[in-house]
Amino acid sequence: MSGPAAPLGVLLVNLGSPSEPTPKAVRAFLEEFLSDPRVVDLNPLVWRLLRRFVILPRRSPKVAKLYESIWTSEGSPLSVYSKRQAKLLADELGSGYRVALAMRYGSPSIASALHELIGCRELLVLPLFPQYSRTTTGTIEAAVADELSAYRERPKVRGIAEFHVHPAYIEALAVRVREALKSGPVDHFVFSFHGLPVRYVERGDPYRIQCEATAEALAVALELPKERWSLVYQSRFGREPWLQPYADQYVPLLADTNPRVLVVAPGFFSDCLETLEELGKRLAESFHEHGGKELRLVPCLNDHPAAITLLAALARGP
Repeated sequence: MSGPAAPLGVLLVNLGSPSEPTPKAVRAFLEEFLSDPRVVDLNPLVWRLLRRFVILPRRSPKVAKLYESIWTSEGSPLSVYSKRQAKLLADELGSGYRVALAMRYGSPSIASALHELIGCRELLVLPLFPQYSRTTTGTIEAAVADELSAYRERPKVRGIAEFHVHPAYIEALAVRVREALKSGPVDHFVFSFHGLPVRYVERGDPYRIQCEATAEALAVALELPKERWSLVYQSRFGREPWLQPYADQYVPLLADTNPRVLVVAPGFFSDCLETLEELGKRLAESFHEHGGKELRLVPCLNDHPAAITLLAALARGP
């Protein structure tokens, strides 16, 4: 008589964050992140010298202060919400599944999370990046493949490359926006996505196309005419051209004609430094300095019930 079937393993993966809001912890995190050749593909020797002797010494103390401004009693918001998502998803899926959380950079590592899923009949890799890019989902796929290459018995692996127009994803975003609008009407909607160097897109990365598709689908769900919303890109780094329009330049200029703006960050599954500090604080300050009355930030999906419904739908498949 055979026993119960082995569970299906779900590897939930987010980007990661420093373990503490200190220069030392931030430097360790940035070193791991920026040394990934899929994230920065410059000449390895030149980039290593620039990174270690110029960028990290200068940026680590500054970034640590930014993290300190959003840190909670439980830790980094991204880590806190990711842990809640994994727990709630496991509860939603039930005994036929086993869920493990990993961070591409930092802790918990992909290696440790995969160890938790040993014995599962199949492995589903679920990156928390709705839009595909080689710099995010692509590097997760490579890291998982590298870790599994050392396994004597490798599980069957199924990956979710993107879900940028999945109905449950668009509905979850729309729910968040509708909840934010209960505080009052706004004049304009801004959909802000993380930036990417233009040359990556020119080499075939589908990220920009998928961001545009997400924005269009969300606008349709919210019944917004084209003149009521804009798509921007944030968080650029370095001197080379990134995807435009740049959020920090475009949004403040809306203040003259649109004094109340609602900002949505559809590409970020969990609130983090880029949403809470960059958008919620710095961009809001700049908007007000240009005469704007209100810049309202919509919370990310985080641990909202609609987010868990989406993750469960992705895990269960078609």
